[in-house]
Amino acid sequence: MSEFNELTKYLARKEAKPKTPYRRPRDAATLIVLDRAEREPRVLFGKRHEGHAFMPGMFVFPGGSYDAVDGRMKAAGTLDPLSARRLMLGSPKINATRARGLALAAIRETCEETGLLIGRRDASPLDVPSPTWQPFRDAGVHPDVGTLVFIARAITPPGRPRRFDTRFFAAERDTVAAELPGVAGPNSEFVELKWLALADARKEKLPAITKVILEELENRLKAGFKKEASIPFFYSKNGKFHRDELA
Repeated sequence: MSEFNELTKYLARKEAKPKTPYRRPRDAATLIVLDRAEREPRVLFGKRHEGHAFMPGMFVFPGGSYDAVDGRMKAAGTLDPLSARRLMLGSPKINATRARGLALAAIRETCEETGLLIGRRDASPLDVPSPTWQPFRDAGVHPDVGTLVFIARAITPPGRPRRFDTRFFAAERDTVAAELPGVAGPNSEFVELKWLALADARKEKLPAITKVILEELENRLKAGFKKEASIPFFYSKNGKFHRDELA
């Protein structure tokens, strides 16, 4: 049975339980870093700290909430037109600046959680809008949104203690321009990092939606990872889980 069907059953069980008050989902971005140097592609995962209220002890892709400063961050490259257009579909509040900002949020969160800086080395001065972007300036790396491809969107169902409207991006490992040591550890958001083949990743403790995205990623890889492939959009409506496509 597909991971989508499994998630549908899981959410149906959740709907039968008492819910928390309605919360509007927050814009968020996640980055799937792909290593295709070997026969079996590998993906970077981080294990969340057991003390976290949200998904404790689970292996997830790096990512987090969008911050308004992300839209003001200067970057090398431009978001590919297809990804930029799809990011704005079905979201009146998402304009071109915010779409670009979501890609930058994925890059920033990946740096904060894993120490990987996605971009280009450049000796020219880099202005940063907040301290969260300072590691890029210190390392002489200009974040490059042109290396990211938008591949999925998912909204956390109602009734959850935290809700996100998450855009999933993918980038190749060779777009990592620098790596900061010691970011993951026992007192960090990620206690450890793992590069895992897709089959091995499924053996780890994964959130239900991560399993679904992994299945979508695997299908996309088998089809040649074409940018033109439609974007799956997962959401819950009237107690049912849905999968639409952003063409």
